[in-house]
Amino acid sequence: MSKSFGDKPGLGELMKKAQEMQKKMQEIQKQIAEMEVTGQSGGGLVKIVMTGQHYAKRVTLDPSLMKEEKAVVEDLIAAAINDATDKIEKGTREKMTALTGIKLPDGFDLPSSS
Repeated sequence: MSKSFGDKPGLGELMKKAQEMQKKMQEIQKQIAEMEVTGQSGGGLVKIVMTGQHYAKRVTLDPSLMKEEKAVVEDLIAAAINDATDKIEKGTREKMTALTGIKLPDGFDLPSSS
């Protein structure tokens, strides 16, 4: 004996749930895009403020760095960028976990909203 379609959620209900999930995903992507993090290196000698879309908004260098060799300053800037990027990725995973209830692994890349 076959089951009737009444025992399962209807297509309309599935579509409604999919639309709700898509709306939540768009809201999460908006929150991520608006997020700002500060990456640091050298014990705070270099600070970089970056958006969730990986755009650098501000770079702050401690004046004492002006006495350092160029290569040292360049390495500290790169390290601060990497720190900010790691924070963005962590924030993204946390927001997606809150939405889905599924913990995303490190390195999991989400589709961009841009």
